[in-house]
Amino acid sequence: MKVLEVVEPLVGRLEITVESIVDAPVCPNCGERAWVKDRPVVELVDLTCFGRPVTLRWRKHRFCCPRRWCRQGSWTHEDPRIAAPRLSVTDRAGRWATRQVGRNGRAVSDVAAELGADWHAINDAVIAYGTALLDADQTRVGAVAALGVDEVLFARLGRWRTQAWSTSITDVTSGQLLDVIEGRSSAGLCAWLAAMPVTWRDAIAWAVLDLSGPWRLAFDTMLPDAGQVADPFHLIKLANQRLDEVRRRVQQDTLGHRGRKDDPLYRSRRLLTRADERLDDKGREKLLGLLDAGDPRGEVRTAWHAKETVRGIYDIDDPTVAAEFIDRLGHDLQDESCPPEVRQLGRTITKWRHQIAAWHRARVSNGPTEAINNLIKRVKRVAFGFRRFAHYRVRALLYAGRPNWALLATVTPR
Repeated sequence: MKVLEVVEPLVGRLEITVESIVDAPVCPNCGERAWVKDRPVVELVDLTCFGRPVTLRWRKHRFCCPRRWCRQGSWTHEDPRIAAPRLSVTDRAGRWATRQVGRNGRAVSDVAAELGADWHAINDAVIAYGTALLDADQTRVGAVAALGVDEVLFARLGRWRTQAWSTSITDVTSGQLLDVIEGRSSAGLCAWLAAMPVTWRDAIAWAVLDLSGPWRLAFDTMLPDAGQVADPFHLIKLANQRLDEVRRRVQQDTLGHRGRKDDPLYRSRRLLTRADERLDDKGREKLLGLLDAGDPRGEVRTAWHAKETVRGIYDIDDPTVAAEFIDRLGHDLQDESCPPEVRQLGRTITKWRHQIAAWHRARVSNGPTEAINNLIKRVKRVAFGFRRFAHYRVRALLYAGRPNWALLATVTPR
């Protein structure tokens, strides 16, 4: 190409006019040498120069066939080295913006302001180059030994702010986001696993999940040979929820109202959910005193001991002993002397006893999946939310999916 003009029409902004040096092509229909019909000028956003935004004015060649009977019509010369089709940024500016937004997690508005461009121009470039990069990186999803899934709120849509969910699929061994799919149903996860190669699915030894029926159904269907592991955090969280339900019910039964700041059970709510080993002598004495004052039938105390016993599952090192302990614990918590909320916890432990016990053999959890969810939520905060799931998926994979960024210089948006 050749540079025709460099001007500064506005203070702090440059305009560079260029044109491509091309030979007149032949008509693709009849083979006749084409004519230049006109020279339209396309304005593109380029990288900054000397700290100033730059507009690249590209004088293009529009050709036509000289034969009137030819049905070819006219066509415009394209050069992807200058700009990709249907994008309003130059090629180098699009690749730079994709790295800034996708890898560095910057806001599209921030990059657009630096380049002096419209938000839509930069976002379209990031999605186009990001999609091409993810499609070209065929080795990004490698062999997975332990697979984790969890749900993430994608957006609140419509007049009634209806929750739209997504499912993040993670390699919990390496902490890499593999993909994000729409919805949180077993059908969506089954479809995603079915699209993966059979050898890839057979290599998965462990499937980590929270106490969720849809994930269990999907793993039973698509990964029958993989051992299922119930996430320890979610089990202990469930035990704390049941304890809090008992506390609130007893509060209503004894005092007839919700907890107030001077009520013994309300004052004990944080001490109850704290780990027993983190309570000092003063804290434990205070907790027991509040339970004596506000728990006449000992139901909250029973739920507290049940919660601590559930936490003790993960202090056992022997997998066989742990499995026996879980079976006995699930049975004991269903005793008629226990509060109804504790009996419900016992039924849950019995239902998921094999998945809970599998942790002692696998030693994997959904902790990396929760960390990936935090990265996805960071992308949402920077973007002030998303409306289109396709944009949400590309941005999440660029930031947390670990693509091969060296391929960005070789891809061409479609």
